[in-house]
Amino acid sequence: MKQQDPQIHAASQINSESTPGAKPARRTLLRRLLSHHELATLLLLLHAPIDAHAKPEIPMLKEAGLVEQVQDAAGDARIRLTTEGNAVLQGLGLAR
Repeated sequence: MKQQDPQIHAASQINSESTPGAKPARRTLLRRLLSHHELATLLLLLHAPIDAHAKPEIPMLKEAGLVEQVQDAAGDARIRLTTEGNAVLQGLGLAR
């Protein structure tokens, strides 16, 4: 009989136990791979919000929940990273 790694077994027990009334952890997975243009846009947004119409990849990134539209002080539409967008860049070792 194959022995199971005790750390994996302990982790599976912890994950299988649930607290009554607790919300399940939200999992955010990308539904598809990002293109190199989309990754480049996320990198641009890492440094500063950009104009909402600056890049054609913005609608796809908004749909994926990686960017959001905000208003700047002048009332212009700007695009910035969401926490999910930052998480993608952190996964690549690129986020702040």
